[in-house]
Amino acid sequence: AAMAFNRLVDHRVDAQNPRTTDRSLPAGRLSRRSAWAVTGVSAASFIIAAAALNRLCLVLAVPTLAVLFGYSFAKRFTAASHFWLGLGLGIAPVGAWIAVTGRVDWPPVILAGAVCLWVAGFDIIYSLQDEDFDRDHGLHSLPARIGGRGALVMARGAHVLAFAGFLAFAVAAGGGPLRLAAVAIAGALLSWQHRLITANDLTAVNAAFFSANGTLALMMGVFFFVARIVES
Repeated sequence: AAMAFNRLVDHRVDAQNPRTTDRSLPAGRLSRRSAWAVTGVSAASFIIAAAALNRLCLVLAVPTLAVLFGYSFAKRFTAASHFWLGLGLGIAPVGAWIAVTGRVDWPPVILAGAVCLWVAGFDIIYSLQDEDFDRDHGLHSLPARIGGRGALVMARGAHVLAFAGFLAFAVAAGGGPLRLAAVAIAGALLSWQHRLITANDLTAVNAAFFSANGTLALMMGVFFFVARIVES
């Protein structure tokens, strides 16, 4: 729902940006009616699924969609849009916890904060590609606001705090060598993506954005899952 709605809101912008003109809507491979259908069916399915889990999930379903849909407008008025995206993904572990337990506890809240900072950091890196376009078209992003070098400093700061959050979550979840190893791998991958990118060289941005972060998510998930199984 969030992805389809984001493409609808950014349809005109994507058509003007050379980097995104080949996306399905501006390229004409997908109609707006189809994208609206995907958005509506997905949002309705989400609410129905939340209702089937427990009452708290149902109560939070619409506010969650509001956060996700609201992100699509964020670049129109705030350079903190990267952190809004981080919030949209960061609430996922809290939602998963509520789905299983029916309540909110501190461990998923800690993880939510770490994920928010992690996502914001790599979204800042990804948005370096559109620094000039955003500035010329009145869109708000940290690269457009403070320049590429300053934005990279902000991204590094966000990732340092994200690493601290991952470590705090590992301790809150029970610690142990497997969880701590997962955090160490996460730290190495965060460091690696910043070594790949400079404000003047974005040739490795896909490796930094997709490879490093996809591997980080997979390794954290696998190691924490195995740690839980071993403890049981």
